[in-house]
Amino acid sequence: MNAPLTGYTVIDLSTGIAGAYCTKMLADGGADVIKVEPPQGDPLRRWSASGADIPAGDSGALFKFLAGGKRSVVTSGAALDRLLAGADALIWTPGSTVADQISPLEMHRRYPHLIVTAITPFGLDGPWQDRPATEFTLQAWSGGTLGIGRGSQDRAPAHVGGQVGDWVTGAYAAAMTQAFRVRGLRDGHGELIDLSALEAQILCLTYYPVTYFEMLGRPWRTERKPTVPGVAQAADGLVALGCGTAQQWHDLCAMAGHDEWIDENTTLTITEQANLHAEELYAWVREQRVDDLRDLASAFRIPNSPVGNGENVTAMDHFVERGAFVEHPGGGFVQPAHPYRISGVTLRPASPAPALGQHTDEVTEQDLAPRPGPAGEPDSDRLPLSGLRVLDMTTFWAGPSCTHVLAMLGAEVIHLESTARPDGTRLIAGIPAGEELWWERSPIFSALNTNKLGLTLDFQTDEGREVLRRLIATCDVVVENFTPRVIDQIGLDFESVRELRDGVIMLRMPGFGLDGPWRDNPAFAYIIEDASGLSWLTGYPDRTPFEPYSVGDPNAGVHALNALLLALEHRRQTGEAVLVEAAMVDAALNIAAEQVIEHSAYGALLQRDGNRGPAAAPQNLYRSADIDEFDRADSWVAIAVATDTQWEALRDALGQPAWAMAEELGTAAGRRAHHDRIDAELAAWCLPRSSDEIVETLWPAGVPVAKVMQPHRQTELPQLRHRRFFEFVGHSVNNAAPHSTLPISVSHGPAHFHHSPAPLLGEHNHVLLAQLGLSDGEIADLEEQGVIGSAPGVGGRARAQRR
Repeated sequence: MNAPLTGYTVIDLSTGIAGAYCTKMLADGGADVIKVEPPQGDPLRRWSASGADIPAGDSGALFKFLAGGKRSVVTSGAALDRLLAGADALIWTPGSTVADQISPLEMHRRYPHLIVTAITPFGLDGPWQDRPATEFTLQAWSGGTLGIGRGSQDRAPAHVGGQVGDWVTGAYAAAMTQAFRVRGLRDGHGELIDLSALEAQILCLTYYPVTYFEMLGRPWRTERKPTVPGVAQAADGLVALGCGTAQQWHDLCAMAGHDEWIDENTTLTITEQANLHAEELYAWVREQRVDDLRDLASAFRIPNSPVGNGENVTAMDHFVERGAFVEHPGGGFVQPAHPYRISGVTLRPASPAPALGQHTDEVTEQDLAPRPGPAGEPDSDRLPLSGLRVLDMTTFWAGPSCTHVLAMLGAEVIHLESTARPDGTRLIAGIPAGEELWWERSPIFSALNTNKLGLTLDFQTDEGREVLRRLIATCDVVVENFTPRVIDQIGLDFESVRELRDGVIMLRMPGFGLDGPWRDNPAFAYIIEDASGLSWLTGYPDRTPFEPYSVGDPNAGVHALNALLLALEHRRQTGEAVLVEAAMVDAALNIAAEQVIEHSAYGALLQRDGNRGPAAAPQNLYRSADIDEFDRADSWVAIAVATDTQWEALRDALGQPAWAMAEELGTAAGRRAHHDRIDAELAAWCLPRSSDEIVETLWPAGVPVAKVMQPHRQTELPQLRHRRFFEFVGHSVNNAAPHSTLPISVSHGPAHFHHSPAPLLGEHNHVLLAQLGLSDGEIADLEEQGVIGSAPGVGGRARAQRR
């Protein structure tokens, strides 16, 4: 059986992690990815985060992982034009001598059949289109450096390590390329997908802070507080323990032998309550062994995991049993397996990377035939997923973030809740339960569920399960993210679902997968981050790691989206039903791949280093003179010098001070060796200046620099306003508020991505059930029985038991 994208030709004119990961995902799906390189090769071939020596003529291990299964050609000019004429898609980033000769807009005009995905820091137009940036400075602009209060107030904020912004940008680019391919198959017309890495980072490193602030009039957090317990020191190593709900906090108190900490009438958040007792809780954890703690936490249904890094994660029993890591086929290192499993669908196995120019003659002789231009006008419906019906049985962030993209791209998405168990994001708005319609006022729920229909159904009852089966029979796709045992208990595994609907696609998004010893462990984003290694590189070397507490969920969502689009293509070709298993942890292991690759290839265990990193030197946060909106001297700028040219620009912008003119600072190695000295000088220069002055001095000169933004201030960025990244969405209960969209601008796409607000609880019960053939009387009976409803309360099963 061919892989879904077999026959799809993609020209890879990218350099860096984002473009390489995008084209890797497409290649794994079966696409023929032709990597066009300059004669000196992609700079990523020489990359090693640990600084390992790469022999001449060889390539670094990360490049080999990302380039597996691709073909390499060295070409330009007319030969490159012929390649583009015969291709289906072009993935483009600036930065190579070949790519910089190509205009994505011109390629889109010249080859109207082509899907052109351009990945840039800020987008192809707007006031910041030509400004320099690195993944580190983009985190600062996005608000991701501050996240939702990561770290502690006694030090500078800590960015999320591991260049995660580049990885999630690549995953988004692959998903958007696949999605607009669906529309291209319908009408033959291509698309220019202008993808902004800044916007991708906003979606994956912050938690809808603008919508939260605008709807509730306050930011999510006003100061940085450590997650308690989070990653903690136990008697024999690090352990991760989490509290995502009030019940889990109560259970943790009971587990630690401190029932007196439980206060069900408090107005404090879970984080605030945990911080009150942090010292005693950490002392208790230090007395316990990791395995004992994890066994106890699992018994209490408290999220937990070991703390992964490049050295230990490959040996964890769950990952060993699931085959989460494989040997690179060329030998020399270990790499993550595919981030998802698709039943009956062939994904390209781990493959060797090409040598520079290895396939130049082969591709030249192949002489791809030019693709025909589109016939006729574009389809009037520019939404690629129109006509697709999706049952969304997901909750919190990971699952809804996947189905939300489907809804914004045209699918009819039915978001299923119950009155006994509403979507968890309805419950975390910080609004007292006594206020009128409190469950409708969650900005997080609103931000994740626009364009969806709302249905409540207690499928723990016989009546509810019967209605659910009838609904599934009308749906193309069923998505769920419960722990596996829940679906098993109600008899809705894949075999049962496909008996209800021919050709159904069932997308399951468990935390740790459908098998393995951790299968039934509760999994919130921070635990996924801890287990996979994403937390390991975040924070300071003299403290336990900080949990990113952001990327685990949306990263799982965008990887699940990629898997679902592959499954849809397989169904288009074969008509077959498909089971997709998109475990959150497998997605996280893939974007943390560099840690395992560096350790297994070079014996180097990558370590967290505050705000320094391997991609730039100097790279750090520096305090400015501003007093922030909370009356604190806590305003920062991010500066990252990634090239010698940028260093020269920094020297000149500073007025060529004597310290900066030292000869040893002229190279990256010299700057890294003298990073402490540079930091001291830059800190002294920044401290008496405002953030605006620092940015206005350095950025026009060509130095990557950014303000460390409070996340809820994202709408103040002129680039986002220019690209209309936020759209105002009205609501029958809440004031209209800005809602983030997708990290793309499309030349022939929809003018707006939001067309309706998030649904009220059970808002569409009657219309959806009537579509199934239920009479008004039958619908009223279901409401009387508590099977459906429009306000939180007991469900139908509880009502029956009370009778």
